[in-house]
Amino acid sequence: MSATSTSTSTPTPSPIKGDLTSGQLSPIHIGLIALGSVAVGAATWIPSGAVNWARWIIVSVLAYIVATYVISRFVEGGRKAVDRVVAASVTCAFLIVLLPLVSVIWTVVERGSARFDSTFFTETMRLTPEDMASQSQGGAVGGAYHAIVGTLIVTGLATAFSVPFGLFTAIYLVEYGRGKLARAITSMVDVMTGIPSIVAGLFAYALFVLSFGPGTRTGLAGAVALTVLMTPVVVRSSEEMLRLVPNELREASYALGVPKWKTIVKVVIPTAIAGVLTGITLAIARVIGETAPLLVTVGLAQDTNYNPFDGRMTTLPVYTYYQYVQPGVPPEAGQDRAWAAALTLVIIVAILFTIARVLAKILKPKGLR
Repeated sequence: MSATSTSTSTPTPSPIKGDLTSGQLSPIHIGLIALGSVAVGAATWIPSGAVNWARWIIVSVLAYIVATYVISRFVEGGRKAVDRVVAASVTCAFLIVLLPLVSVIWTVVERGSARFDSTFFTETMRLTPEDMASQSQGGAVGGAYHAIVGTLIVTGLATAFSVPFGLFTAIYLVEYGRGKLARAITSMVDVMTGIPSIVAGLFAYALFVLSFGPGTRTGLAGAVALTVLMTPVVVRSSEEMLRLVPNELREASYALGVPKWKTIVKVVIPTAIAGVLTGITLAIARVIGETAPLLVTVGLAQDTNYNPFDGRMTTLPVYTYYQYVQPGVPPEAGQDRAWAAALTLVIIVAILFTIARVLAKILKPKGLR
């Protein structure tokens, strides 16, 4: 009787996921390639001893793309290498586009924080002789309270004018518009979207000069100019959001005998409310920083004016412009106020976006949350 010997073969350990021998690059490998590419870019300015940011970025991006392709082709094959190169190119393009935004925010915060104090938010530019003397000695005097008030009033009026017109126009184009009239309105909206801001300012100025006489500058005129710029943005964004509402929802409402106007109010608008609010916020952000039309229509005031129907007003963009080009003595005081006003404008826009996102989440129907 021969004994049959059973040999147990030890299983070959499978390669670790992400190991180079497995034919796949892991995120750690991609990170090492990126770090090496940054080091190669840094090596280009070491001989001169001065940092050249543009050359550093360009060389790093090219080194990263080339290294990714070569290593991926060696480890993963040609097809995967091409995929890696496309992904690397898209990622680098996104980071390059992000750099100016980060740089602008960093510069505004750094320069604007010098005068970001209580005096800046409670005082105006109607300075007394004592304030002028204190400013010449480096004191923090003068503020932008009147400009903040003017910005809120003028932008609020423009929003009150443009949102109803824009939203109703979008509803007409989506729900009712057919034929030549709808095509004409769409073409007009497209043309108005590209109107230069100074043209809108000149239109509003001419309108009020013809109505109330030469030299008329009021907050209402500025609101009209901003309305011309804001309305097409509201129309286009609202129209796109309303078109995204499924037709099945409308048909279900019609099948229950609900009139069309009530279907729009109860079904269509609540479904698209998140996108509509976002579009309105984008439109406000589009016009709140406009300077040229407000220079023509609103002018400049040194004190607070709460009445948009009478007298000049100051807005933050115009205040920033004049504080930077006419800083006074010493010039550092005016430039600090200009940067602080720019930072205030950025914060106002950020607050508007936050409010829009919160309202969109609250007003969205429960089934879509």
